[in-house]
Amino acid sequence: MHIKNHTIDIQSSEGLEFIDVTDKINETITQHGLKDGVVNIQSLHTTMAVLINENEPLLIKDMKAMLERLAPSTTEYHHDNFAIRTVNMCDGECDNGHSHCKAVHLSPAQLVNIVDGKLQLGTWQRVFALELDRARPRKLALQMIGV
Repeated sequence: MHIKNHTIDIQSSEGLEFIDVTDKINETITQHGLKDGVVNIQSLHTTMAVLINENEPLLIKDMKAMLERLAPSTTEYHHDNFAIRTVNMCDGECDNGHSHCKAVHLSPAQLVNIVDGKLQLGTWQRVFALELDRARPRKLALQMIGV
């Protein structure tokens, strides 16, 4: 049994983006020589989720619209009131309360089987890093356990 850790760098290009990372993860599994086991795929950001779904453009459009209805970017959030907020501030802080509120409905990680050296996914399943905030560099952590 082996444990392998790896980080994947991603560059998102828009504020609500489904980034298909399936091929990158399969390449990483191959690079580390794992044949069977599991991989935990974890976002290292509070406003980026990891999910498994279908990479179909109209469905992605529907899912984006649903997430925007859940936590509209046009709503006022206490998190965005920098006159009263005093914690977890950084240079260039932006209004992103909507991103955090979307994230509470999603998971920051997924655990997926590795079978015969690749992700075990259904016919239409793909792994997505879901950018909920704005375009910027992101990281996914992979922990692969197997033989």
